[in-house]
Amino acid sequence: MNTTSRNLRPAPIMRGILSVLLALVSGCLSSPSRNGIEEIGFEPPEQWSVPGVSGEAVTQAWWMSLGSTNLANLVAEALAYNPDLEIAAARLGAAEAEARIAGADLTPGLGASLGASRAQQNFIGLPIPGNNGDVLSTRFNSFGVSLTSSWELDIWGRIRSGKRAALAELRANELAQRGARQSIAAQSLKAWSAVIESTRQFELAQKTASNRQATVNQVRQRYELGLRSPLDLRLAETQLASSQAMVAVRREQRDRATRQFETILGRYPSGTAEISGNFPNLPDGAPAGLPSELLDRRPDLAAAKKRLLASDHRLAQARAALFPRISLTASGGTSTAELKDLVSSDFGVWTLAGNLSQPLLQGGRLRAGVQLARTRVQQSLAEYRKTALTAYAEVESALAAEGYARTRQADLTEATRKANAALDLARARYTSGVEPYLTLLESERLVYETESQLITAGRQRLLVRIDLHLALGGGFHGGLNSSDAPSGLEKPNSL
Repeated sequence: MNTTSRNLRPAPIMRGILSVLLALVSGCLSSPSRNGIEEIGFEPPEQWSVPGVSGEAVTQAWWMSLGSTNLANLVAEALAYNPDLEIAAARLGAAEAEARIAGADLTPGLGASLGASRAQQNFIGLPIPGNNGDVLSTRFNSFGVSLTSSWELDIWGRIRSGKRAALAELRANELAQRGARQSIAAQSLKAWSAVIESTRQFELAQKTASNRQATVNQVRQRYELGLRSPLDLRLAETQLASSQAMVAVRREQRDRATRQFETILGRYPSGTAEISGNFPNLPDGAPAGLPSELLDRRPDLAAAKKRLLASDHRLAQARAALFPRISLTASGGTSTAELKDLVSSDFGVWTLAGNLSQPLLQGGRLRAGVQLARTRVQQSLAEYRKTALTAYAEVESALAAEGYARTRQADLTEATRKANAALDLARARYTSGVEPYLTLLESERLVYETESQLITAGRQRLLVRIDLHLALGGGFHGGLNSSDAPSGLEKPNSL
């Protein structure tokens, strides 16, 4: 058979097959680019919709800006001992282990074995002269030591894609842990504010009960002099009993708030923590940064972006599973009948083999895996969009609520001042006999209600500010430093 170099060139149909194969491989090794803006489905505005918002950089440790060293210490205690953060840390450790497992197949595996055996073999039916009819047998020993290595050539990027996906999921868990730390900081401050509010409400209830006791004494004295009717005395005593009942309610609320606060700090909920102080004086505005910065600043948004990237890599991994797997195996060692010959090269043995396996009939399992991975990419993309919309809605709502809370607090401050002035006038006019007791009763009620609402308004304004800082991603450093990568893991490419 005559063969020329021209006959060795691939035919056009072969070149077409190779082109299709290379295109498929290229599709397996590439993942869609994820920069954030295209995926959320809208362009963030240049400024927040609420007018007068500062575009300055968001405060990192924003709880330090509340002006209380005691608050900063309480937040530090919660971050150190809260059990939810311990759970998040354990999940992060599990994700790190999974990332190590996913990348283990990229390096050759190596195993060692040492074996020894002793066997006896019988030769039955062989005519051996001089053996007196006994069964001829022989005994022999076998010793061996070997090293075995195996390695899959990751030509299509299946293993690399799995490792990249695991690393992206690890980063998502790390970001989720940072988000959990922010949440715990916010929860500890909210629980502290609940203790302060309940304490002030309890003190107000005690003050109101004391004032109404004085009123009852005054009304009883005037009743005994015949200057007031029995109805005035009964109404005054009813109000006193109601105030004393409210004291018990406020005490129970304070105890419950204290136990909840102790739980968040990781303490035993004994209800004995002594919390003192008042709501901090908040500045009129908080640095909100720019809307476009929110995508990289909020931990939940950054984590959702990492999960989207991980789903892209899982899709590439599923596609690469359709192609053949090529692996190499090698082994070498010694096999001898004498233990002293284990180190002798004369008895050395070795093998070297290659293996190519291509899935043929899998009942559609592999292609269904590709479809499953593709739908999970779509799910991750939808979740990222939802997270982004929720994040922007939280910031805009918190910015708007800032103004409402500030206005409400100012109005209630003025209402409290006027209610106390009205009470002083009503008490003086009642003492002089000009006004009926019902006027004094209504004035006392208004003073209690406005002061109670003012206390609640002070806490509500603080809660709005906490929610705003949390929505803005304050306390979170967007970039990953080199020290953030766990030891032994490569740092993934930035999104």
